[in-house]
Amino acid sequence: MRVHTGEKLYKCPICNSAFTVSSNLQRHKRRMHSNTRPCHTGDKPYKCPVCNRAFRLPGDLQQHKRSVHSNIRPWHCPYCGKLFKTKSHLKHHLPVHTDAKLYSCRHCSSSFRTRLQLKQHLLESHNEGTWFTCHICEKKFVGQHKLQAHLLRHEDVKPYVCRECPKHFHTAFELRSHQTVHSDYKQFICGLCNRLFKHKAAVKKHFGKCYTLLVFNR
Repeated sequence: MRVHTGEKLYKCPICNSAFTVSSNLQRHKRRMHSNTRPCHTGDKPYKCPVCNRAFRLPGDLQQHKRSVHSNIRPWHCPYCGKLFKTKSHLKHHLPVHTDAKLYSCRHCSSSFRTRLQLKQHLLESHNEGTWFTCHICEKKFVGQHKLQAHLLRHEDVKPYVCRECPKHFHTAFELRSHQTVHSDYKQFICGLCNRLFKHKAAVKKHFGKCYTLLVFNR
């Protein structure tokens, strides 16, 4: 009901920001420093038992454990059958099939598949919004999570650990890409010969050769 009334009962005692639910207030108070807002506590009391990475809320920890340290993929694409660990990953994948561009620019006729693509367009083309800038090399990023992942490289911190071997990685994406080495799962398929591949780059390279052979044989 507060979504409709706009009532925000939970107020931050430091900066007077208000929230509709208490969990959002907790997340806000534990938020790390950003370019646009001051740092509050920065407290991250919930630690992953596998890689020891810390999080502000228990929900963040649970999502991390599912997406990084679990092989369970309960979400499947209705178009191609590809499996995903989280609903957000599936949602990000679906526009590949539908070609739907739901996010439109208010300044021009451009439209985009994801909110992040729209945000980057607004920053680059219309100077709207705020970049997240690395204080070491001054590289700019669209989102704070991208900046945080980048900072780990400067510190040479690799919190993501493979369960099958002793290798460590800077980001969850790098770990997921590496884990295909230990798995026989092949999620990419050639549309011409139905051959399966582990990596997108491999199937794209194969597709070019496969198409050339098909045209030549004709």
